[in-house]
Amino acid sequence: MLVDLVGDGGVVVLSGAGLSTESGIPDYRGETGRRRRAEPMTYQAFVGSAAARQRYWARSHLGWRHIAHAGWNAGHRAVAGLQSMGLVSGIITQNVDGLHQAAGAEQVVELHGSLHRVVCLSCGERTSREWLEQRLNAANPGWLGAADAINPDGDAVLADDQIGAFETVDCAGCGGLLKPDVIFFGENVPRPRVAECYELTEQAGLLLVLGSSLTVMSGYRFVRRAADHGVPVVIVNQGPTRGDDDAHLALDAPLGPTLTALLARFGCELESSGGVARIP
Repeated sequence: MLVDLVGDGGVVVLSGAGLSTESGIPDYRGETGRRRRAEPMTYQAFVGSAAARQRYWARSHLGWRHIAHAGWNAGHRAVAGLQSMGLVSGIITQNVDGLHQAAGAEQVVELHGSLHRVVCLSCGERTSREWLEQRLNAANPGWLGAADAINPDGDAVLADDQIGAFETVDCAGCGGLLKPDVIFFGENVPRPRVAECYELTEQAGLLLVLGSSLTVMSGYRFVRRAADHGVPVVIVNQGPTRGDDDAHLALDAPLGPTLTALLARFGCELESSGGVARIP
């Protein structure tokens, strides 16, 4: 059924944190998520407390090294391969790690933003995370944090004394507060971005959910929209999801092997270089 539905084309992928766990990035609610207890930063706490911002940036400064060095996995590359074959017409990702693009996918809608960018809450200027890291390194010479764990948003778990010694920096242009260009818990996704995702969903031949428990409405609403417009839904995830009752097919399976096998059914395989080639 999965091969037949994907083979008809017009597939819109909705990906979640489970797609990146094979790259070493933990998720919030899957197996790696159950092993952690840290709660993510909320927007209200971040903007309302200097101590919260210090805690976030200290932890994120250390955790960013993990995110920045994570590489795409077979699941990401398979999605890009299906897109290059003309079978995937759109990609909506709830992830903020940029690994879809690193694997060669194009026109990815980053529903929750990207850790690779930083935005000023006063003037709105967006800059690269690499530049911010250079400024944080300069402001904290000799600071050596040691993480106890890494969260999926790049937030590392640190001891209080390490956090207290960390110096934050403000916008180089206006002195305003800097925030990663991601949607925090308690913050709304911009309406134009949601509208774009709704349009992709309504026009899809298939909504293929990859690695998302769909626990929060931010992603689940697109499953509901697909169901309301008669668009079939297929879910591939390890563990049950909120959308299972809405799906034509729900597979409890690892993403990398499943998507690699799917590619093979269309006569393609992943090359060691990361490309996709026709099977002789």
